[in-house]
Amino acid sequence: MLPHEIITKIPLQFDAGLKSGDLLFFPSTVHHHTEDGFQYEIRLCPALQKKTPFAEKPVDTTDDLPDPFNPPYNPNLFVGYLRTPDSEEEYVILMNKYSVVRDHFLIVTKEFKSQNLPLMPDDLVSAYSLIAAGDRDRQNMFAFYNCGSLSGASQPHKHIQIIRIDDNDGPPVEKLARSVHLETPDKPFSLTSLPYANHVYRLPRRFSSLPAPKIEDELAKAFISLLDLAISTIRHDANYPAGKPSYNFILTLEHMYIIPRSAEWYMLPTGDKLSVNSLGFAGMLLVKSDTEMEAVKAEGVGKILRGVGLESVHDLQVEGTALEVDSTDPGTHL
Repeated sequence: MLPHEIITKIPLQFDAGLKSGDLLFFPSTVHHHTEDGFQYEIRLCPALQKKTPFAEKPVDTTDDLPDPFNPPYNPNLFVGYLRTPDSEEEYVILMNKYSVVRDHFLIVTKEFKSQNLPLMPDDLVSAYSLIAAGDRDRQNMFAFYNCGSLSGASQPHKHIQIIRIDDNDGPPVEKLARSVHLETPDKPFSLTSLPYANHVYRLPRRFSSLPAPKIEDELAKAFISLLDLAISTIRHDANYPAGKPSYNFILTLEHMYIIPRSAEWYMLPTGDKLSVNSLGFAGMLLVKSDTEMEAVKAEGVGKILRGVGLESVHDLQVEGTALEVDSTDPGTHL
């Protein structure tokens, strides 16, 4: 199937999965919370407290637990096979079985590949092609990838996730990134007003209309440059946990983000463990109770994200990267 065919089928497959009972949808409400001028979204989903536990495999597991992304695929969750033009890789598109937002779906490698592996050019092109197809259908979508054992990933089989959001401005972090004026737009930059290390790349204007080879080259260049900065950030942390590096990846129509991770969850003062994945760094957190939401607000979302992320060393890395400037004050960082 082509990207636009996948996008057309997603809402129909969501409804089919919901009707059959194979897809579980948990209603939620979104609460806005502002810190230091940045507005986060905290999604409250009390039904998750009652969710039937299901087997989650650590991303670095070697055991024989069943892989939910292997065939035969549940026909009520299976959307189709995606192959983009000029791509050598074919992907399986599946609906997310446990959803708190409508039309949440997965791009899964057809053959098993580890969630510890970095994204390859075909992975990036496939994700971007679906985001662009959604945009042409007037749907605002973004993709995310949780890489490594500290990233919030729940399955070891390589998969990228895509969700649709109603806000035309995109996820909260996109609004901040879009407001940054860049002196050199073709190099990475950092959102230095955020209290954790983050690395961002702005894609060229009208990027989705470029020829496919140019899109692939640009996505690969952006990803490698951001990953290099993330690894550099990790190397500056003398206390970084042993093992392969973990990071979160976010892709929108206009930007790519990589955020290095140091921990999978944050211990709230209530004693609850708050798991954080890429959505947290998109500015969208998920909580299961009013008590947990109030604890998150009291602790501070920025403090929580810094607790599972790393300290920024942007000032040490700025040579060779884009300089952030406020449009009215060349010496001011956002």
